[in-house]
Amino acid sequence: MSTYADRLSALRDQLKRDRLDGFVVPLTDEHMSEYVGAYAQRLAWLTGFQGSAGTAVVLPAEAAMFVDGRYTLQVREQVDGGDYQFVEVPATSVADWLGAHVSQGGRIGYDPWLHTSEWVKAAEKALAAKGAALVAVDTNPVDAIWPDRPAPSDARLVVQPDDLAGKSSAQKRADIADWLAEQKADAVVLSALDSIAWALNVRGADVERTPVALAYAIANADGTLDLFVAPEKMSDEVAKHLGNAVTVHDRKDFAPALGKYAGKRVAADPERAVAAIIDGLKAGGATVLALRDPVVLAKAIKNPAEAAGHRAASVRDGAALTRFLKWCEETLPNGTETELTAAAKLQELREATGLLKDLSFDTISATGPHGAIPHYRVTEESSLPIGPGQLYLVDSGGQYADGTTDVTRVVPVGEPTPEMVDRFTRVLQGHIALATAVFPEGTNGGQLDAFARRPLWEAGLDFAHGTGHGVGAYLAVHEGPQRIAKPNYPGGGPAEPLKPGMIISNEPGYYKAGDYGIRIENLVLVERRDIPGAEQPMMGFETLTYAPIERRLIEPALLTVAERAWLDAYHGRVLDVLGPELDADERKWLLAKCATIGG
Repeated sequence: MSTYADRLSALRDQLKRDRLDGFVVPLTDEHMSEYVGAYAQRLAWLTGFQGSAGTAVVLPAEAAMFVDGRYTLQVREQVDGGDYQFVEVPATSVADWLGAHVSQGGRIGYDPWLHTSEWVKAAEKALAAKGAALVAVDTNPVDAIWPDRPAPSDARLVVQPDDLAGKSSAQKRADIADWLAEQKADAVVLSALDSIAWALNVRGADVERTPVALAYAIANADGTLDLFVAPEKMSDEVAKHLGNAVTVHDRKDFAPALGKYAGKRVAADPERAVAAIIDGLKAGGATVLALRDPVVLAKAIKNPAEAAGHRAASVRDGAALTRFLKWCEETLPNGTETELTAAAKLQELREATGLLKDLSFDTISATGPHGAIPHYRVTEESSLPIGPGQLYLVDSGGQYADGTTDVTRVVPVGEPTPEMVDRFTRVLQGHIALATAVFPEGTNGGQLDAFARRPLWEAGLDFAHGTGHGVGAYLAVHEGPQRIAKPNYPGGGPAEPLKPGMIISNEPGYYKAGDYGIRIENLVLVERRDIPGAEQPMMGFETLTYAPIERRLIEPALLTVAERAWLDAYHGRVLDVLGPELDADERKWLLAKCATIGG
C-alpha cells in the first residue's frame, strides 16, 4: 500500500469484510485531542492530510474530506481530488453529507472511542431518513489495514513542580471535590489529557508538541482519584508526588471500571468524553451528568505563578525569535535558505536557551504562496526556497517548563509591494484595536472579534480563521474554553466570557491565495482595568509577547495618532525587555527595528 489510493482501496475491501457500507475517520484520539500521538494519526496515514483538524468519510463509490476555512488550500495540496471530494465545514456537516450520500438501508461504521455522543446522535438522525444505520465497531478498520502502525508512546510521566504550577495537586483535587458536592455528584471522568496533567501536576511526552501523557482519571467526591495509565509510565518520584489519595491502575482497566458506578451520579463532559465512555457508564447503571469538565475553566484562568512563568518564558523566547528575525534579514535575500532550513534555524536558536522542552507546534515556515495557507506544514516535499520579492511568514512557539509560547511575524525578503504594505498595515491596525480593547466583565471573545477585522472589512477584505485561542501553562498551545472568533466559527461551543488570568492569542491576518500571507500574533493576558468613573467592572489585555513588528511593512500614513503611539510604546517595551538578553550587535539591530514610527 505505497500510495494513498492503495490505502483507500484497502479500506474499502476491509469495510466489505466488516459488512459496512462506509466509515468515518476523524483526526482525533480517544481523548478528543487536537494534536495526537503517531499511533492515532489515522487520517494522515489514509489520506496524506497533515492539518490539525479534519475528517474523512469513505463510501463504496465515493469519499469526502471535511475541513474548515483554515485548510481549504492545504487539503488540495495534500489530498488527491480524484479520490476525495473536498467539503467545507460548518457549511456542510459530516452528518448532513452522510444523510445525502448514504445508500438506502446502508450501514455506516464509526469508532465510539473517536466520537462524542452528540456527534453520534446527529449522525443517527441524518441516516435515519434513508433507513440507514450507524454501527459502532469493536476494531477500527483503519487499524486493521495499517501494517506498521506505531505503538503508543511509553514515555514516563514527570512531576510539574508546585512552584511553577502555583497550586498543589491535593488542592486541585479538593477543588474538584467541592465542585462535585455542588453538583450532587459522586465522581467525574477526566478524559482530556491536559486536564489530567494539570489536575495532577504531571507532564508527559506521549504527544508531539504537547507535554501530556496517555491516561484517564476518575476524580471522586472524597478528594481521591483513580488514575489509569500504563504501568511502565510510572516512576517512584511520580508515585511519591501523587500520594496515597491517588490510586494508579493499568490504562487497559479504564473501560471495565466504567461499569462499576451502578446507582452513582457520574459527571462526564459531552465535548471531551467520547461516546464509548458515556455508553460504558450508562451500561453499568450510572446516572450520567452532562457537565463540563471542572478542570477546563480552572486551567484556563492562570494563577499568579503560572502568569509569572509565562512572562519569563516570553522574554527568553522573544530573545530567540529576535535573533532569528535578524538572521532572516541578513540571510534570506541571498536565496540560499528554504522553508525547512529557516525553521531549523529558529529551533536551533530556541534550543540555545538550554530550557526548551519542545516546540509548541510544528513551525509554520511559509514563503510566498505557502504563506496564504494559514496552517501550512512544511515537509521535505513541499519546502520552497526563500528569495527576493516574497513575504516570509513564520508562526512558531516553544514549550518551556514555565510557559508555552506562540508568536507570528512576517519578514519581507527584498522590497515589498505597495499592496503588501497596505494589507500588513490593516492587519496591524486590527491587532492594535484588539490589544487596546477595554470591555465590561462578562464579555466573550465573539463580541471582540470584529475589532480585529474592521480595518480589513473597510477594504472589502477578511480572513478565514479565528482571531484568538487560549494557551496553556506548559500544556496545549490551543486551549479552551475562551476564544476570539466569529460566532459561527467551527470548533467552538458556547461563547465563554473572558476572565482575568486567561491567556489568549491576538492574531488577525490576511491571505492572498497563490501569492502571500500575513499574520501578526502576540499572546495577551486578560486583566482587570481600573477606569475612573466606571459603573461596572472593566477588563483589558496585557501584551505578553515581545518581538519587533516589521517597520518596512507599515504605512505610517494609514495609522492614527493612537495607533502610532501604541506601536512606539510596544517597541519601547520590546527594547526594555529584550535588550538585556542580547549582545551589543543584536541590541544595535533591535534598536533600529524599534525606532519610532513616522507619520
